[in-house]
Amino acid sequence: MSITRIIIMIFVFLSVFGGGTYYIARRLYKWMCLLFPNMNSRHAMVIYTGIFVFLALSVILGFLRLPFGIRWIMHSISSYWIGIFMYLVILFVIADIFIIPLKITNILQGSLLTSVRLYSGLAVVILTTGLVCCGIINANFIKTVNYEIQLNDVSLNNLKIVLISDTHLGDTNSEKNLEKIVKAINDQNADIVCIAGDIFLDDYNIIRNPERAKNLFRSIKSTYGVYACLGNHDGGNTLNQMMAFLEESNIKLLKDEYVIIDDRFALFGRLDPHPIGGTGELKRSDISAAISSVGENFAVIVMDHNPANIKEYGQSVDLILSGHTHKGQMFPGSLFTNAMFTAAYGHYQKDSSSPHVIVTSGSSTWRPPIRIGSNNEIAVIVVR
Repeated sequence: MSITRIIIMIFVFLSVFGGGTYYIARRLYKWMCLLFPNMNSRHAMVIYTGIFVFLALSVILGFLRLPFGIRWIMHSISSYWIGIFMYLVILFVIADIFIIPLKITNILQGSLLTSVRLYSGLAVVILTTGLVCCGIINANFIKTVNYEIQLNDVSLNNLKIVLISDTHLGDTNSEKNLEKIVKAINDQNADIVCIAGDIFLDDYNIIRNPERAKNLFRSIKSTYGVYACLGNHDGGNTLNQMMAFLEESNIKLLKDEYVIIDDRFALFGRLDPHPIGGTGELKRSDISAAISSVGENFAVIVMDHNPANIKEYGQSVDLILSGHTHKGQMFPGSLFTNAMFTAAYGHYQKDSSSPHVIVTSGSSTWRPPIRIGSNNEIAVIVVR
């Protein structure tokens, strides 16, 4: 990624986030002045402004290489704030869409306008609090989603695959969720476990307890073992540490390469085309020749983190396993992922001669530890 593009992305992010923060702060301040007249005092204004400046800065500080403890606190605060921020913006905008035209046309005036502003602000605060609290609770559960697919290769009948993705180790609550994820996997007595990328969160050093995480991964039980590919968050300056972590966790990483499993099927693992921070000398390559070399002797299963890449595969591939989308994670995010991806979530097959595609919503969250309209999950795929 070029420096120019990075600068533009940072500028757009700061503009949107800064503008949104100002909008929320202004709307909340006006509402609280109606609720608490003393909010007009100078001291209250200073404290109020300081809180919002701190919340805005926490998002930036969470990305900087600060001492671990400070960075973790900033990351956690900013993660919750991003979720709250999103719903405050959406709900205040909805409220303004109704109020502003009525104000301009003088339908709402005087005490009636004051009352509408007071109660609409109260509704926004209550709805945001309720949504975020429900989303935080929901993000603490791991759901098991089941799929049955039919492949032409009868030798794969009753093969049970457990698919997970987007564990995002180092993110808020990710390591706490890992124990639940492993338990859910082991409850399935799987033949093989596939991790479709984004195991990490850009930087290995933000994992709080890597040894515990390794032990949990090593405790996964399956007939043929645990295999993984790299996602867009599995890169950067600590990539070598990430790969060493996977090796020590008994996770077999496939980097645009494949293995033959028990003379039954070929399993490919892809490199993500856009890793954050890059992956050094590791670059995504064309594996069509490798897929063709497998021939018709084995079914072909591909782990490719981003489902946008499914267009690269033809009839030689039987099953594609992906993640990345999180199913939008927080509604209305799913509206955007559905618009962006042909296969945004669940099972997809273009036609009877095309590969089956399974896209999981991920086993953990990215940044806000909140799930609304989606779930942390493991996907269990049984071949019939």
